[in-house]
Amino acid sequence: MTAPKIFGIAGWKNSGKTGLMVRLVSELTRRGYMVSTVKHAHHDFDIDKVGADSYRHREAGAHEVTIVSSTRFAIMHELRGAPEPSFEEILARLAPCDLVLIEGYKREPIPKIEARRLESANREPLAPTDPHIVAIAADHPVAGTDLSVFDLDDTGAIADFVEETVGLRR
Repeated sequence: MTAPKIFGIAGWKNSGKTGLMVRLVSELTRRGYMVSTVKHAHHDFDIDKVGADSYRHREAGAHEVTIVSSTRFAIMHELRGAPEPSFEEILARLAPCDLVLIEGYKREPIPKIEARRLESANREPLAPTDPHIVAIAADHPVAGTDLSVFDLDDTGAIADFVEETVGLRR
């Protein structure tokens, strides 16, 4: 399998990024693509619950904790003061796939769509200062741009745009 195509979704908090990601993953996998995702969090986060065995292993000082079952596995890597891995280091750890959808990583030089919602606390447009934003998906009319503009809920059209932009072939 060749290197995966990469496409991002950027936007401020509550701009609709996660909802769009979920809908795009559903649509693109329905179209037959193998899609992986990477989400950047700007805060401490946890995926295992207090008291769970994985939590206890991590709290005891494990560098990596791997949970394996007959349906899935997950690897948690505890940084323990080491610097956050680079975008490239994270991509290198992913299993082969057709497309990696990226949520967050606003400043990475990858093609991305900017999500905008009126409910977002910060509505300052990202596109004017980011040459890698190739389209906008919004829940309101957007004027004054040469970029393609999509309704935030028009998943089919946005998926078509992603396919065309990164060169995915069915």
